[in-house]
Amino acid sequence: MHVFRTTGAGGPEVLSFEERPDPTPGPSEVLVRVRATALNRADLLQLKGHYPPPPGAPPDIPGLEYAGEVVAVGPRVRRFQPGARVMGLVGGGAWAEQLTVHEREALPIPEGLDFTQAAAIPEVYFTAFDALVLQGGLRPGETVLVHAVASGVGSAAALLCRAMGVRVVGTGRNASKLERAREWGVAHTVLVEGSPPRFAQAVREATGGLGADVALDLVGGDYVPETLEALAPQGRTLLVGLVAGTQTQVNLGLILSKRLRITGTTLRSRPLEEKIAVAQAAERHLLPLFRAGSLQPVIDAVVPIRDIREALQRLAGNETVGKVVLRWE
Repeated sequence: MHVFRTTGAGGPEVLSFEERPDPTPGPSEVLVRVRATALNRADLLQLKGHYPPPPGAPPDIPGLEYAGEVVAVGPRVRRFQPGARVMGLVGGGAWAEQLTVHEREALPIPEGLDFTQAAAIPEVYFTAFDALVLQGGLRPGETVLVHAVASGVGSAAALLCRAMGVRVVGTGRNASKLERAREWGVAHTVLVEGSPPRFAQAVREATGGLGADVALDLVGGDYVPETLEALAPQGRTLLVGLVAGTQTQVNLGLILSKRLRITGTTLRSRPLEEKIAVAQAAERHLLPLFRAGSLQPVIDAVVPIRDIREALQRLAGNETVGKVVLRWE
């Protein structure tokens, strides 16, 4: 099989197109012929050497999500047979023509979606669903503050909230991207300018002075203290990304007086049992919404995987709205 592998730390230039032996599925694994994958900011970090893959994942083949068809199965597999169309998350290795995955981590691709559409779903929708619903306890009628609402996870979160009847206030640093967010049912947008960022007052005004019940923070850094200011009493913050940095200062008194909760979360480093639990919950609760048309992938572009270096540069330049999908030919 062909793969894109890293040859060192750096940018897209460290990727090398090479051949590797075809993998063999374990007893409870399926072998998937990858038809499409997608880019994530975690890939940029991994290329730079700042986000190593978890144990068991290929150390030099990035890629966190895939869509394709099963070509072989292990002797204990019961969920899928060769020819089944599947999608899912992996700790790494999706920038390859083939990969193996535990059968219970793989999900059937909803009817009506092709491989490129399916490849734009797992990372963003599983992340948003796990953070907001499984960990954040999001309920209909609440208001959610979503940072970087035009990003992959941000757009998925907005569409998920719309399907749940949840009001969204979205932030971003690009006015034209925020206009796109209205297509996803975002009730109010806040253009964030300057440093440190200031948006708490605008969020309170948009919520009648109450503040947001839940915040999905994909940015971190100095966004965190301002996010706490923007929350309603007993508000919950789900910290998912750290693109603005890993350090900040917060007012602990505010956390006490408003009885706030801050939860840090990532999917990639979890043990197999927890990943399976998220996948199974997503299959029960998300896939029916895709089948009904209530949810859909937000795709910025679909490009041949041979153009992966240019696609990574586009992602790094913050030029994208939604997902950049890579198609194997």
